[in-house]
This record gives sequence, C-alpha cells and structure tokens, in this order.
Amino acid sequence: MAITMILQLLIVLGALWVGSRYGSLALGAISGIGLALLVFGFGLKPGSPPTDVIYIIIAAVTCAGIMQASGGMDWLIQIAERMLRKHPDRITFLAPLCTFFLTVLVGTGHVVYTLMPIICDIALKKGIRPERPCAVASVASQVGITCSPIAAAVVAFVSISNANGFDITIPQVLMISIPACIIGLMAAAAASYHRGLDLDKDPQFQKKIKDPVQYNYIYGSSATTLDKEIPQSAKNAVYIFLGALAVIVFFAVFQEALPSYKTLRAVHDADALFVNQDLSVTGDQLVKANIYLKGTTEWFDKTLPMNIVIQIVMISAAALMIIFCKASPKQAVSGPVWQSGMVAVVAIYGIAWLADTYFSNYLDEMKLMLTDIVSAYPWSIALVFFLVSVLINSQGAVVVAMLPLAYQLGIEGPVLLGVLPSVYGYFFIPNYPSDIATVNFDRSGTTTIGKYLLNHSFMMPGLVSVITATVVAFALSSLLY
Repeated sequence: MAITMILQLLIVLGALWVGSRYGSLALGAISGIGLALLVFGFGLKPGSPPTDVIYIIIAAVTCAGIMQASGGMDWLIQIAERMLRKHPDRITFLAPLCTFFLTVLVGTGHVVYTLMPIICDIALKKGIRPERPCAVASVASQVGITCSPIAAAVVAFVSISNANGFDITIPQVLMISIPACIIGLMAAAAASYHRGLDLDKDPQFQKKIKDPVQYNYIYGSSATTLDKEIPQSAKNAVYIFLGALAVIVFFAVFQEALPSYKTLRAVHDADALFVNQDLSVTGDQLVKANIYLKGTTEWFDKTLPMNIVIQIVMISAAALMIIFCKASPKQAVSGPVWQSGMVAVVAIYGIAWLADTYFSNYLDEMKLMLTDIVSAYPWSIALVFFLVSVLINSQGAVVVAMLPLAYQLGIEGPVLLGVLPSVYGYFFIPNYPSDIATVNFDRSGTTTIGKYLLNHSFMMPGLVSVITATVVAFALSSLLY
C-alpha cells in the first residue's frame, strides 16, 4: 500500500510539474491525465471538482472583463499613474500599493500589465533603479489575491471553512489578510529601497547607455496613459463594479438581510438515510420521485448562501455595464482579464479535482502521518501551502485542494486563517506571466531572472512579503479568534 500511495503521489506531482512547464490551460488539462491514471489505472474513487468556486470565478471575471471592455480599467490605471508621477521619489513604496489594490478590486493580478511599464518609466526618469519598485510591484499584484472579496482564494476559504465548522465571512477574512499583506509588502519595499547599485553607479548600466541605440531604447520613449481620454461611460462602469463589491460586502456582514427559503432535511436519527442534509427539493417533488426517507424529516428556513449572492451580484453588474456603459461583450472575451480568469477556471478545475481524488482516498493514512506534526506545530501547514503553490501557480487552487485536508487533519480554523498569505509561493520559480512581463517591461535590464534561475529579482521581495504577512496574519488571527 505504501509503495502504491507513493507512486500515485508521484503521478500527482508529475502532472502538476509538467503542466506548470507548459503553462496556461495546460496546468488544468494535464492534471486530467493524472486524474485518468488514478481513476482508470489504479481504481481510485474520483473526488469532486470545486464547482461552487468555479462558478464564482466565472461570474467575477465576467464582470471584471466587461468593466475592462468599457474602458473602466484604463481609468483606474490613470488614477494610479497620476499618484505615482506626483510622488516619483516614493515609487518603491507606492508602486506595490497601486498594483496590490488593483488586484483587490478586480480579483486577478493580471490587470497590472498596463501599469508596469509606467512604473519602470517613472523610476528611470527619477534615476531610481527600476528593479526596486518593479519586482516588489509584481509580487504585490499577486499578494492582493488573498485580500480581494471576489478572488477564488478568499471565496473558497470562506466556503470550505463554513462547511468544516469555522463560521467566518469574507469581511472577517479581509480584516486579517489586508493589514497583514500590506505590512508584508511595506517590509518588502523597505528591503528593496536600497537594493542593488544606483543607476549612476552601476557599471553595467553605464556601459549600456554609452551605446546610442541602447540609450534611445531606454530613455527615448515614455509609457503613459494620461493622454488617453476616458469617457463617462467607462467611469460609470467602475462605479457599477464598486457598487457590486459594496453589495457583496454588505450581505456578507449583514447576512440576516439575505432572503431565505423553505427546504427539507432529515433530523438527527441513527436510522436516517440522510442525516441533517439539505435536500433542496419540495415535498411534492419527493412524492413524485417516490423517495423514501428513513427517520423523521422537517422543514427549515435556509438563508441564501454567499456563493450564490456573489454570482448573482457579479452577473447583474456585468449586465448593467453592457446595457448602460457601452461595454462590448466580444471585446471583454478577447481581453486579458477574462482570458486569464478562464485559464484560472481550467487550472482550478483540473488541479483541485486531481488533488481531491488523491487525498480523499488516503485521508486516514494522511492523518496517521501528519497529525502528530500539525498537532505540535499547527503553523507548519503554511509550509505545505507554500510548497504546493510553488508547483501549481494558483492561490485559489491551493486553497481548494489543500484546505479540506488541513481541516481533516484537525487544524483549527483560526490557524488556517492566520497562514492564508502562505498560499502565494509561485514567485519562487520565476515562470509566472506577471514576473516574466515585468522583466520585459524593464528597459534598463536591472530586473532579471538570473543565471541560476532562483537568483532572480522577485525572490527577496517575495520571501520577505509572504513570511512577514503570514507572521502578522497568524498573530492577528490568534488575537481575534
């Protein structure tokens, strides 16, 4: 059994590794090969794909994609650029804050590609080494995912936690993750403030700009969005989007304001076929289907769950933007926000299904191996989250795949909330699109991958940010819960 279990684990890890090498849709698709080997080759019982999380991602990225198609994203980028150009000497601290809050608003880190060349341009014009703000800004664009009310990682954490007895809402998660992640990013910015040689003292850079062609490439153009006229319809789309977020947060805080409906469940009974289970059908439907229940059933009022609320609000907001803000659905589908969101859907679909299939079949063995460790050092689950994230490049997928296992191991909800920032580890190997794009946007060449792969520009700010944020979040969660 042990050899078979290890072999199957290698299949899971191999599928994730191969998928990450191909990138994009391959991560989810190649996970399907691993799933097929486990189910058809070894006869494991298939797990369950995370449909609720997938539906929320689809609704959220549709809404964000429609806002981008309306021009609303351009307005947000303009606002950020004005602030950055007003305080260019503080670019190392302000740039990550801008990319962080853009991700918090939209729920995906792929909205920063327009802002990144602007950050580089401002740094160059001020004589600041672009690596300093660019690297930490790229990290910040991904850190914001665990702080967004519509991001898959946050929604999945709340949904899975509630199902495992830790009653928590989205605002309560954000009360921990936002301050913790901001402190982590400011620590990373402070560590980056004097990083590397100043441009006027960097011999490699000085040698480069002696070449007129290189000098013109580095200083000859200026990236900006300030010359772009933003129509009122684009601004209205942003207002609708922000209003949708406000509605979601309101219902998350005041859940008693949500509508409720009657549904049927079986009461606690040793002989009951369904024990305390929501059947989501009417009495007439039960009679027509000739369903026989052992034990006693009862009707009860069920409040509309938040995963449904988010989907309804996001889809409705998208419709309002199409009708009133001149947003083109075709343009939204071809935009980077919607496309990256759909890639995330496929990744989470394949990865989480593969992981759930493996872990659900070996839950008892996992408990036997890991219970002593996590009982003595419950925070050590953060290392597991981080390492899995290095492999699968998706914070939402890490939460969906690993959080149920963490609860099954007996780790308490407040501990898991405290280590939530640790689900971001894919900066470790610099193959993520935002990191690669940042290297290309830096015309000075100071933001680099590195000859030995791991000695890249994102390693230091990534580690400082994630470690600091996790420590702060763990302390906050321990104090509040």
